[in-house]
Amino acid sequence: MAKRVTRWIGRLSITLGVVAAVLLVSGFFWFIAHIPSREVQLDRDADGIVVLTGAAARIPDGIELLAAGRGKRLLITGVHRATRAREIARLTPLYSNYFSCCIDLDRSALNTFGNAIEARRWAREHDFKSLIVVTSNWHMQRAMVELKYQLPATTLIPYPVVSNRIKADSWWSTGDNARLIVAEYLKYLLALARFHLDPDLA
Repeated sequence: MAKRVTRWIGRLSITLGVVAAVLLVSGFFWFIAHIPSREVQLDRDADGIVVLTGAAARIPDGIELLAAGRGKRLLITGVHRATRAREIARLTPLYSNYFSCCIDLDRSALNTFGNAIEARRWAREHDFKSLIVVTSNWHMQRAMVELKYQLPATTLIPYPVVSNRIKADSWWSTGDNARLIVAEYLKYLLALARFHLDPDLA
């Protein structure tokens, strides 16, 4: 009897392990399929714009959206403590005047979770109900989960910046790209787990 139970438990464990592996791999390919492959055309404006730092093209794209009137103010979150506004302004010299009126810098966030916390603080400070979210295409899914976790009542509009280095259809082309995408997928799963398991989530 004991041997039979042990065999049954062993078979169940193997079955559950196989199912978990299939789900993990299937989810990975679903994740890749949902990485935007081209920049979007926004069909609406928002109260504010949030740029999550981490890639060079994100900040200029966010500032151009601000200059086009897509939002009233812009938050650049995750700025290095030693970086000054004038250094960032050099990225978009045509729009440097916006730094004196409409662009806020956050230097406290160290990761995506911190970015979301600072975006929540900033949005509440300005009473913004909608935000355009600017980050790299491969990072957008996790960023949206983290922001929805912190700002469940806020309308979030994704604006993915398509990376020339990381493309969804060639993520496997180099070891560095593959490692980045796999790591991002695992971080995305952790963010999802926290989002769905938090009993205090509003």
